[in-house]
Amino acid sequence: MEVPRCETIAIDEQRAAEIGHVVETIPTNEIGKLFKVLSDATRLRIAYALTVETELCVCDVSASVDCSIATASHHLRTLLKQGLVKYRKEGKVVYYSLDDHHVSSLVHLAMEHVHEGKAAL
Repeated sequence: MEVPRCETIAIDEQRAAEIGHVVETIPTNEIGKLFKVLSDATRLRIAYALTVETELCVCDVSASVDCSIATASHHLRTLLKQGLVKYRKEGKVVYYSLDDHHVSSLVHLAMEHVHEGKAAL
């Protein structure tokens, strides 16, 4: 598919400068890390599982996303380090949940976007 292009160069210098100042304030490293963490299929499935059920222990996460307990633990640790999940300990069991509604919203918005795209095909 060919990408449409302008046939002439006509830059609105003032508009470009204003937008440039706004764009410079974006914390691209942090946002990039967030999307990189969620780009892994297993971590995305774990995040989605945690939108379906408010909190899950590692064993339930493992069974829900069909991976080993060690793999689930590894991915949960990565999600925890990035601030996407939190945990609470009850006796010997550790329960994980999404850190806040923003993470849940990101996962749901991505799912909606993909489903809308497929419906349009």
